[in-house]
Amino acid sequence: MRAVVLGLCTAMVLVTRVADAQMPLPAGKPPDGATLFKQQCAVCHTTNLSEPARQGPALVKVVGRPAGKTEGFKYSEALSKADFAWDETRLDAWLSNPQAVIPGVTMVYRQAKPETRAAIITYLKELN
Repeated sequence: MRAVVLGLCTAMVLVTRVADAQMPLPAGKPPDGATLFKQQCAVCHTTNLSEPARQGPALVKVVGRPAGKTEGFKYSEALSKADFAWDETRLDAWLSNPQAVIPGVTMVYRQAKPETRAAIITYLKELN
């Protein structure tokens, strides 16, 4: 009898463990644009005009701003010759591959995930 009870208990534990392993975890909330910006962009860019520029220019009011024309920031030669204003489409392409948008720029960051780029761009639009 004792062996039967022990065997049943062992079987119950194994079944429970297998069931736990197969149950999907609830989807976590994806990080918001502000969090993603802080994690991936804030090393080089600030969102506060009272702070000094970092390796890249401040990105406050970047949407609609002429590319490569922020006063007080020294852009690469390639970017300073740009002839467009930043919009969602350009920012998406830029975050995906800056070299494809303007060959010769110094920015090396690339973001392959469209949803991450979209969240960062939404955050930048909120700063306008």
